[in-house]
Amino acid sequence: MIILAILIGIIGGYGAILFRFMIRFVQGSSFGSWHLDLAYIEAMPWYWKLIIPAVGGLIVGPIIYFFAREAKGHGVPEVMEAIILKGGVIRPRVVVAKIIASAVSIGTGGSVGREGPIVQIGSAAGSVLGQLIKVNGSQLRTLVACGAAAGIAGTFNAPIAGSIFALEILLGDFALTQFSPIVIASVTSTVISRHYLGNFPAFTIPSYELVSIWEFIPYALLGALAAFVAVIFIDVVYKAEDVFEAIPIPEWVKPAIGGLIIGAIGIFFPQIFGVGYETMDMTLASKLTWSFMLMLIFLKLIATSITIGSGGSGGIFAPSLFLGGALGGFVGAVTNMVMPELAGSPGAYALVGMAAVSAATMHAPITSILILFELTNDYRIILPLMMAVIVSVVLKMNLKKESMYSLKLIRKGLELKKEYEPNVLSKIKVEKIIQQGCLTVLADTPFEQLHNLTKESINLNYFVVDENKKLMGILSPHKIRKLENTKDTDTSKLTAKDLIIEKGIYFTPEDSLDMVGLMLNDLVLDEIPIVNNSKDQIVIGYISKTEVINAYNREMAKQDMLKSVSAYIGSAGKFRQLKMMDGEILCEAEVPGKYVGKNLSELDLRHKYGVEVILIKQNYDPDTKESEKVFVPNPEYRFSYGDKLLIVGAQNEVDWFMQQ
Repeated sequence: MIILAILIGIIGGYGAILFRFMIRFVQGSSFGSWHLDLAYIEAMPWYWKLIIPAVGGLIVGPIIYFFAREAKGHGVPEVMEAIILKGGVIRPRVVVAKIIASAVSIGTGGSVGREGPIVQIGSAAGSVLGQLIKVNGSQLRTLVACGAAAGIAGTFNAPIAGSIFALEILLGDFALTQFSPIVIASVTSTVISRHYLGNFPAFTIPSYELVSIWEFIPYALLGALAAFVAVIFIDVVYKAEDVFEAIPIPEWVKPAIGGLIIGAIGIFFPQIFGVGYETMDMTLASKLTWSFMLMLIFLKLIATSITIGSGGSGGIFAPSLFLGGALGGFVGAVTNMVMPELAGSPGAYALVGMAAVSAATMHAPITSILILFELTNDYRIILPLMMAVIVSVVLKMNLKKESMYSLKLIRKGLELKKEYEPNVLSKIKVEKIIQQGCLTVLADTPFEQLHNLTKESINLNYFVVDENKKLMGILSPHKIRKLENTKDTDTSKLTAKDLIIEKGIYFTPEDSLDMVGLMLNDLVLDEIPIVNNSKDQIVIGYISKTEVINAYNREMAKQDMLKSVSAYIGSAGKFRQLKMMDGEILCEAEVPGKYVGKNLSELDLRHKYGVEVILIKQNYDPDTKESEKVFVPNPEYRFSYGDKLLIVGAQNEVDWFMQQ
């Protein structure tokens, strides 16, 4: 893994250099200058500024639509999907399509960033290398994260942030077995990038410092405003996607329409073209007015949303930095007008705003804090920066739970994150544990007969039905006994209908047990009737509180053995094993890479290794879109990356299989 991480770091470093060169090549070819700046664009004829982004969209659309549709959009959600649902498998053609499509989008003025494309490019390279060597699923996922870290590190000259980005956003795991190769890939990529591009920060900023303790108030306000900007940014991006999705024209034409709109905005405000680093430098240097920065927030937000929503290819990290810089600069300028003697320069607020908006947009506070330090080489305002970032992330998660990345997957119907204790009863139908032998009584059954039933029957509840056997309600034997012992009540005229304690309480065989459990929590009943359907309501059985609890316990026991990830103990890389009484070992093992694409019939594991497959845990079911599915072995099922097996065999046989 260390050698592979170094190799991926080399690929990521050269990939980042190639990607940056291609962006500059496209910019030079389309705008006519290899050193593009705002003054040059402002001097261009208006019609070129209108046409160039539209032509770029016309090139990008067919590449994405006909070659690799994963290259559409900002790229990071597609990598997350591949890691969690597909075991890290990414198609090789994604590398080529993403490099070309993103370079053209950014180079022709698309209002997007470089980080999303380079993450997808590096991840795809790591995935392709892992598939060629046939590593197992967990190693393949780590190699994908290595590629992402290498891409970020090489592009932004930020090895620490590259590593944390891969761990915090893509994997969500800081385990040593994953951390080490990711850091090595990130460092390797940075060394190569610095060799060719030099060791320079992405932004040039003056000296900043915290002037007064009272500045924490506007910095906290900046964090709160950053959360609202992040929420609006996410909503507008996906609203733009919905709007363009509804336009009845071919998909591959839509990026050209988006490019035309971007060009129209860029005629008057060229600051929205491309990545926007020059404008960010101006906000950090406090060279823009508060009114212009406020206007740039809305213009950049709209421009980025149109670029991505129409089908362009590029990231959202640089646009979030742009929005944060403009927001921070605006807050800083206003603060200087309100309390000039107690406030630092607007540029300091712009720097903090960049971290706050990006952290809230991506739900990545650690990455945002570290990458801003590495992009600027400035650690002097760490306290207000950290406070604003935490305020923005906490408030944003209360306003909107999902990040820019995770929301895209949810919109596709993919549930990636499960709750700590899943609602296992929701997957069990009532029909699985329905009990027979319920006691039904007619509505006109007299009290004396009901009292005799309480002496003969062990049922905890009786179900009252009419002459057509339709359920009318539930009767408690306890109430009958209580009335019998009450001398003040005349029971001779009472019937079953008069003693009903609950009406309208029933379930059908198709209902799930979680509904039953919720109702039993709110009722004093121990048994609930099961009817054939909601219309006829013919009693066919009952379900008891005890049986629901037993079903829950059985399912949780199954979850503990099969659905929980056995993974590794410490950093030794050994799977958790259960020694049985006959000396054999029961354990969960990930499918070796060389067995991917093959089935049990072809592998004949019992004959080759002496192990028997008890259950299969499928990493992703494309039919139901469940991220995990457990089932008994099917000889014809073909394994995918990330699938796991519950196997049993002698210790030496299990160890031999695990080494494959």
